Amino acid sequence: MTDRTRLQLSLLLLRLGVFIVMAIWTIDKFANPSHAAGIFEKFYAIPGVGSMLVWGLGILEGVLIIAFVAGLRKRLTYGLVMVLHGVSTFSAFRQYLTPFEGTHLLFFAAWPMLAACIALYLLRDQDRMLSFTSAQRS
Repeated sequence: MTDRTRLQLSLLLLRLGVFIVMAIWTIDKFANPSHAAGIFEKFYAIPGVGSMLVWGLGILEGVLIIAFVAGLRKRLTYGLVMVLHGVSTFSAFRQYLTPFEGTHLLFFAAWPMLAACIALYLLRDQDRMLSFTSAQRS
């Protein structure tokens, strides 16, 4: 296996891993909108988010992550996924201050995923395996 193939396979695996997490978060918006509304209230200080808004955000997020995993419009989709996950990571800052209380330790898993999002964004032109824009500069 060449270095180029190893790089492209690594980037594909990062893209798929990030997609899996984002897909579960998106599905949660449809399966349990009250949970998503609670997250908006607790972590983003946005109270009273209704189910219709949560579903609307879920639809937008779903379109984004499908385009992301397909490798479409990489500068836009990889960038938006990176920013969304970055906001999510930093919004949980209180949990990082008390890592051994409750399930706060699980929040630290956001950091390697943020690193993966940043790596994918920086290396987006090299991420060509199973990508619809493999022959184009993104």
